[in-house]
Amino acid sequence: MRYLALVADYDGTLASHGEVSDATVRALERLRISGRRVILITGRRLDDLLAVCSCVRLFDLIVAENGGIVYDPETRDQFLLGNAPSERLVQTLRTRGVDPIEVGQVLVATVAAHRATVQDVVSELGLELQVICNRGAVMVLPAGTNKASGMESALRRLGLSRHEVVGIGDAENDHSFLERCECAVAVADAIPSIREAAALITKDRNGNGVRELIDALIADDLSGIGDELRKHWIALGKRVDGTAVQLPPYGQNVLIAGPSGSGKSTLTAAIVERLISKDYQICVIDPEGDYGTLHEVVALGNQRRAPSVAEVLSLLEDPKLNLSVNLLGLPLADRPAFFAQLVPNLHAMRARTGRPHWLVLDEAHHMLPETWGHTASTLPQKLQETILVTVHPDHVAPAILSSIDVVVAIGHSPGATLARFSEATGRALAWPEDLSYQPDQVIVWWIGDGKPPFAMQPQPGRAERIRHLRKYAEGDLRWHSFFFRGPDGRHNLKAQNLVVFCQIAEGIGEETWLFHLRRGDYSRWFRHCIKDAHLADETERIAHRRDLAPWQTRQMIRELVSSRYTLPA
Repeated sequence: MRYLALVADYDGTLASHGEVSDATVRALERLRISGRRVILITGRRLDDLLAVCSCVRLFDLIVAENGGIVYDPETRDQFLLGNAPSERLVQTLRTRGVDPIEVGQVLVATVAAHRATVQDVVSELGLELQVICNRGAVMVLPAGTNKASGMESALRRLGLSRHEVVGIGDAENDHSFLERCECAVAVADAIPSIREAAALITKDRNGNGVRELIDALIADDLSGIGDELRKHWIALGKRVDGTAVQLPPYGQNVLIAGPSGSGKSTLTAAIVERLISKDYQICVIDPEGDYGTLHEVVALGNQRRAPSVAEVLSLLEDPKLNLSVNLLGLPLADRPAFFAQLVPNLHAMRARTGRPHWLVLDEAHHMLPETWGHTASTLPQKLQETILVTVHPDHVAPAILSSIDVVVAIGHSPGATLARFSEATGRALAWPEDLSYQPDQVIVWWIGDGKPPFAMQPQPGRAERIRHLRKYAEGDLRWHSFFFRGPDGRHNLKAQNLVVFCQIAEGIGEETWLFHLRRGDYSRWFRHCIKDAHLADETERIAHRRDLAPWQTRQMIRELVSSRYTLPA
């Protein structure tokens, strides 16, 4: 089920002339029986609403005073989301002849005829307030308080996000919350600007239109709405002709495959970054600790402590939190079992809350190997909104590969990568004759559309990432290690990672240190083995400076390395 909640305006939407019809009440009851939540959102004062609304019991929460209050009908608890109105404001408005005036717990309201006076008074008093118009009413609220902010607060209390929500409204003050809903709906008699912004317009007005929407939700979860929701789609890159390539954020599974060092984690991080920017919750299963530095992602676990399933689920209960589950503390052989325990719990959480919206599984060939026999019993029938990242697509369990909708082949041999996927899944691959590898491109195969693969220039992420932090800092680079030998080859000191490099650099003789520095050996190692162009460029600049003492060059390079890879003190 994609849409887990309905957020509905009251006057002019659910209600006509202040009352909700019996037929609309029965429709709301059917919606609740379907397992969905219902939030009422209104500009009315809470006491006023409770006096006229006979079906308060059907709402999980009520957002009143245009976002100023959240009310729980079951417990009768009220949560104020703004400060009480200024007595000076109310008194000044009355002195200026503003009548009638409604004073709520957060809101001050009057009729539209007094709009200019209200704005003048707010300006003259120097108050940080906003004036909102809605049909024949004018409302004064704290800055930043509107139906959208009230809806966000209510959803968070229910453990939902805006992406599980269908919203329906009719008037000016509904703009803010409808823009935040995954699917915005306007009743037939809504004002033109609301109808223009809506993905769906009902055939009937007010409560009849709401019933129409509820019946469609129960029938097929609004499956017919697709392109109307393109504003939520995620940019992947551009084709050779400049056409944008976008990923629908619902109902798709992606495989990113290619050789080690080809840029898979960088591409994945850019996609994750854009998903987060649109408020989709992400859970990354991170075997090598590569994603812990992503902005707005909390890293759980490290090489000394393995995370627990309970910790993962607890943190993901907050819709605003994105998580990277670092499995370095688990032996390689134990990771599939951990994943087998985690996935059913995530699947149950998704059924209840719709989150996490996307699951990213790095090193998928280790986590879901083709030889692993628990796939069918552990995983849901079909993966949902998952990105698999792997060097070996043909080593991933076939039942998982069969759920893939989009394959992104990265690296110098994309044809071979797609061929391995094709052979593993039994899908016919028609490789275009004019398609060839280009260093700045990846190859995308959208399997379901029946069209051949095409070249795409990926859209880069906003933030620079450093790949495989732990591998380069503390791992064993083996044949990519650095060797301190000196001008006469007297030494053969192996630095298999950056930690050892910095330790040897501090103790090696000045002659040996300068020998490698002036020859550019350090910068070449950083560039080609560590694959860190920034670190290489900065080291080159230090090597060319003759105003620095040898000890200063050592210190500066060590600080550069430490700042980017968080070396031990």
